[in-house]
Amino acid sequence: MAKPVFVLNGPNLNMLGLREPEIYGRDTLDDVRVRVEARAATLGLAVAFRQSNHEGELIGWIQEAREAASGIILNAGSLTHTSIGILDALSAAELPVIEVHLSNIFRRETFRQHSYVSLAAKGVICGLGVPGYELALEAMAGLVT
Repeated sequence: MAKPVFVLNGPNLNMLGLREPEIYGRDTLDDVRVRVEARAATLGLAVAFRQSNHEGELIGWIQEAREAASGIILNAGSLTHTSIGILDALSAAELPVIEVHLSNIFRRETFRQHSYVSLAAKGVICGLGVPGYELALEAMAGLVT
């Protein structure tokens, strides 16, 4: 079987369904995982779905992906706007990267409108809620199969 796509989630995404549901929706991260795994199966992809509130752990997973994954789908949460370390890890991974955000970061506060992740990403999906992850899988399937 082909290497899995790493679907990585950053800080506070474990609070989905509770934190600001008017912005992020009512689905939990487990709901997202179930949908991602189901869509991946229909596309013939394996996924490794992970979440961490720790920048270093996310960087470690991105470094692991270089050898263990076929691509990375990343919702880095607030680290999107602050982490050069994540950008450097994504660049070093030399894999296709798709950036995902539940909300439309361009309709939010100015500080959320800059993404370091985008500098390493093939594409960005934002503002479509949970279906954005499924769209990212469809795009990734075209890149890795």
